[in-house]
Amino acid sequence: MPAYIIVEVEVKDPATYEDYKKLTPGSLKPFDGKFIVRGGATELLEGEQEPQRIVILEFPTMEKAKAWWSSEEYAPAKALRQSASSTRMIAVEGF
Repeated sequence: MPAYIIVEVEVKDPATYEDYKKLTPGSLKPFDGKFIVRGGATELLEGEQEPQRIVILEFPTMEKAKAWWSSEEYAPAKALRQSASSTRMIAVEGF
């Protein structure tokens, strides 16, 4: 069953975040992950706050999604993201 990681990002340090964006794609490959959405235009349909940046990643399983998030491959990029932004990241099973 596929799994998705949905990320809502508020970028606070754009230069560092650009470095993060360069590191992330390579970290996905060992886990068969891919971008579905990567910062495209958004339009708020319901709710109170327009998200600044949305990213959606797809993985073949929840196990691979969680393994990517906690992996050594992603760790350097994750540290950059955490220093450059505020993030909500949710893993959800598909069907």
